[in-house]
Amino acid sequence: MNPSVRKAFDLALGYLARRNRSILETNKYLSKKGFIAPIIDEVIQRLRDKNYLNDKIFAENYLENRKANKPKSLFAFRYELKNKGIHPTIIDQLLTEYDDLELASLAIGPKIRSWQHLDGKSLKKKVFGYLRYRGFSFSIIQFTWQQTFKSHTDPDLPR
Repeated sequence: MNPSVRKAFDLALGYLARRNRSILETNKYLSKKGFIAPIIDEVIQRLRDKNYLNDKIFAENYLENRKANKPKSLFAFRYELKNKGIHPTIIDQLLTEYDDLELASLAIGPKIRSWQHLDGKSLKKKVFGYLRYRGFSFSIIQFTWQQTFKSHTDPDLPR
């Protein structure tokens, strides 16, 4: 193996050792390190051959991690994966397993306890803003609001 390719390969392995990366992220990393395109292409191909780089596996892991830790809307997930260089076909295939209603409920679940001191209007504003920031549509937010807070007796909250 060419010494430049070896050096680039070793750097890429170190980069991938910290966490799983997409092909585009690895390509950008090696470019920043000053490697030329033919060397980068060869390293990426070797990494793909050894299954160290696989955009589908990366996207699956990314989505599961985000769902568990920082749920966002399907729109936001699509945007994030597109920016990481994942092919739209892979994105569409993986996102069929996710539901915006479930993701919205998961997103506000941990926040409800810290917001319980708020009055009805403030709580509604907080929930709507929080979910809107995470890319959920108004109809999803409204439905999540109604499902989550229908048991409250506060007149400002839906029953």
